[in-house]
Order: sequence, then C-alpha cells, then structure tokens
Amino acid sequence: MNTIQNLVFMAGLIVACFIAAYQVTDGQLEVGKFVTLLTYMTQLQGPLNFFGTFYRMIQNNMINSERMLELFKEQPTVVDAPDAFELPSCEGDLRYNDVHFTYDTRKPALQGLSFHCKPGTSTALVGESGGGKSTVFRLLFRFYNPQSGSLQIDGHEVQNVTIDSLRRHIGVVPQDTVLFNESLMYNLKYARQSATDEEIYAACRAASIHEKILSFPDGYETKVGERGLRLSGGEKQRVAIARTIIKDPRIILLDEATAALDTETEEHIQEALQTLARGRTMLVIAHRLSTITMCDQILVLHEGKVAEKGTHQELLSARGKYAGMWKKQVRAQRAAEEAKILRDKADRLRRESMSSSAIRASGVDAAGVEDSPGSSDEDERAVFASGALVGGEQPQQNGDTNAARLGSLSMSPRGSTGTLIAASMGSRTAEAASGNVSENASIAQRESLRSGAVRSPSPVQEHRD
Repeated sequence: MNTIQNLVFMAGLIVACFIAAYQVTDGQLEVGKFVTLLTYMTQLQGPLNFFGTFYRMIQNNMINSERMLELFKEQPTVVDAPDAFELPSCEGDLRYNDVHFTYDTRKPALQGLSFHCKPGTSTALVGESGGGKSTVFRLLFRFYNPQSGSLQIDGHEVQNVTIDSLRRHIGVVPQDTVLFNESLMYNLKYARQSATDEEIYAACRAASIHEKILSFPDGYETKVGERGLRLSGGEKQRVAIARTIIKDPRIILLDEATAALDTETEEHIQEALQTLARGRTMLVIAHRLSTITMCDQILVLHEGKVAEKGTHQELLSARGKYAGMWKKQVRAQRAAEEAKILRDKADRLRRESMSSSAIRASGVDAAGVEDSPGSSDEDERAVFASGALVGGEQPQQNGDTNAARLGSLSMSPRGSTGTLIAASMGSRTAEAASGNVSENASIAQRESLRSGAVRSPSPVQEHRD
C-alpha cells in the first residue's frame, strides 16, 4: 500500500512542479512561492506514509484478533463429569479392563487391552511402533476417553474423578524435556511453585545433578536457553527427573526417557530413576530392552492388546515375541561391539604403520650421514666402470667386493633398524652398480673397435690392392 501511495504522491508532486515552473516562467508566480510549494509537499509526505503504515498494522491486528476469538470458541473434548469428585490421595493401583479406543474408526488403536499394576510396582510396555503404548499413557492422563471398557485408579473410574486432581498424582518424564528460557531454579519450581530451596536441592541430589549445577558459573541461576539449548541431553533428562521428584507423584510415566542417550549417561539416568521409583507405581515405555530387565512385569503389546505378559526371565523362557526382540537386540549389540573392536584395531595398526614409516625414514637419513665420510656410491661406480675396461672378469670381482662391503656393513655397530635399512640400500646399490658395469663395458668395447685401438677377436681378412 505504501508503494502505491508513494507513486501517487510523486506523480502529483511532478505535475505540481511543472505547473508552478510554467507560472514562474510566465511571471504569474514568484520563485519564493515555488520553493514554498516544494517545502509543503515534502512535509506532507511523512504523515501520509504514517497513516498508510498505521492502517496496515490495524488490519493485521484485526485478523489476529479474529483467530484468537475463534480459539476461545473451541471447547475441550474431555471435561469433568457433572458428578466428578476430587481424588484426595492415591496409592498407585492401576487397572485397565477391556479398553477399546480409536483415533480413526477405520484403524483401532486399542482392542480389549487389560492389565493390572499393583501399587509400588514397575510395569514396562514394549512392542513395535503403533502397538498402542503411547495411547495407554494418553488415556491415563485424560487426554482422551476410551470408547468402551474402564480405566480405574485405586478402584475409582478415572472419568468420575476431576482431571486436575488426577493429574496432580501423575508425573511424566518425557523423551524430549520441555524447558523454559529461564534459570534452572525457575524450571525446577515449575513442578511445584511452593517448593523450598532445600527441597529443590534434595531433589537434585536424588537425580544426581546437584554437583553438576553447582559447577556452573551461576549455579541454580544459570539460564538454560531456548528449550534447554545450553544443557546436554543427559542434563535435561536429570532436570526432568528432579522436577518429577519435586512434584512427588504416586504414579510415574516414563516415555523413552533414555532413548537418545549414550551408555554411560544412561547408567546414571537409570540410577536416578531407581531412586525415583521407590514406593511409587511406574509405567515405562522402552524400545531398548536392556533398560527394563528389572521391571516387575513386562507387557508386550501387539495390535492394541497384550500379546505376552511376565517377567524378563519368564518371557525369555516362553520363546515368543519378546524373546525374538531380545535376540535381535543382543545380536545387534554384539555386532556393534565387534565393529567397534575392529575399528579400534584398524586405528591402532594405522598408527603403528605411521610410526614405523617415520622410524624407517629417520633410519635412512642416519645411514646416509654415516656413509658420507667414506667412499660414495658414485665413486664406487666409477671404480667399477674403470675396472670393466681392463677385462671381462672385473664384474665378478666387483660383485665379490660388493658382497664384502655388505658383510662389513652388516657388522658395523649401528642400531638394528639402521643396519637392516642400510643393508637393503646396499643390495640395491650393488644391483645398480653391476648393471652399470655391464653397460659401461659394452660401450667401451664398441668405442675401441670403432677407433681401431683394440682388434676384434673375430678373424678379419685384409684386402690387398
């Protein structure tokens, strides 16, 4: 809009300038009035641009306000029942009875899911993706209501309990921890605003992160950055565990809390989770089966229902789906370990080869320095060549001399590496010298025959006139 407005204004200014210039040349208008006209037009352009910008801002704000009012009109699909009551206390007894649920009527998510979690026990949910593991958590947290069946907590139907009182007794440690761009103390107190500093410190000690926070320059007042950007994955997970300890719930939901962590960090997180799970009911979603071997019961979900149930040893003895998944993961872990060993071995051999090459190069330099005071290779080749001109038996003598030289070289008081390298270089020099001797002898004989200094050994008949 400002562009069109400026074009119109500039067009009007040009027309006004042409008219005023014509009147000045015709004597109808003075030059001072022409300058006054240009000044007024220039001062008028700023307010007009402001009104155009202000109108555009009002228009955009009105559109955003309409969208916000549309959000206010949205009604939640899960609300408290008219006769719902608050859950004052919770022991952590969970029971799913023939629960059916679907996001889309064409593909059910849960089909008759039934299991029981006793207070203070840990239950693991495993299975392929899309088996309904996350749906179990969403139904318990009252994000959705099941189509049929019942979900009970301490013998009460969750639909008869208020949502706020239910969620007050549930703590979640997600895979991706959500942190605000504030201090660590602010993020920790988000779980319970009334928590004291001593309670915060005790929870961080239980989560094995108190000492790490104190090592930061600002301690608990350290800014974590947007979504916890300044913290590592393990530190964010331990902050989430400390926040759950501060909330002090009776039911804990772990949704792949250690999936994106390395082995060493995972061990520390597992220790913190064991501290967190004492006396509480814990539900765990895990794809890495090695993290759930100590759970009281393991549920294998397949197509929205429990396919297998039992402890780790019981499921391995049953040789079913869980045993197959365990074998695959053990095989993959073993292959990864073997690949790591081979990679480390290859790196070690590469380092050894590089060091041996450096030693060999230094040995060659040392051998060259020690041989330089005596006869050089070029002098020996000159002697061999001159001996070759005398007779044909000299190359053999040269070979014997070379052998004697190699023998004396091997007996010289040098290091073992330098001796071997010098011997190798000597053998190559001997071969090169013998080749040069033969070649020089043949060249000398051809030159002598051509000049007539030496008679050819073959009988030559002289022609007489």
